[in-house]
Amino acid sequence: MGLSGPAFLKRSPIPTAISTILIFMSNISLQELAHDPAALLDRVEAGERIVVIRGGRPVAELRPFANPQLAPRPFGLAAGSFTVPDDFDSPLPDDILREFEGR
Repeated sequence: MGLSGPAFLKRSPIPTAISTILIFMSNISLQELAHDPAALLDRVEAGERIVVIRGGRPVAELRPFANPQLAPRPFGLAAGSFTVPDDFDSPLPDDILREFEGR
């Protein structure tokens, strides 16, 4: 398994004090992937990106899954934005119901 070093430099579209991020990737063969996939997933889980090579060409990239930590939405976020009509849960008129049922 050869460590390819900085695979590329990613420039931020917004100028900041630190606008360059180095991303390190390892190249592995399809045979190496088949040999010990659990160990490779452990490396990916630790933050490493791995490129799978077949026939001398990159065919896949294993990278950590971005799991956004979403905060719970506050109650009343859209309060006053809309009004639920009084007949909201009334049965639909027959002509509209037929359209939904494809009759």
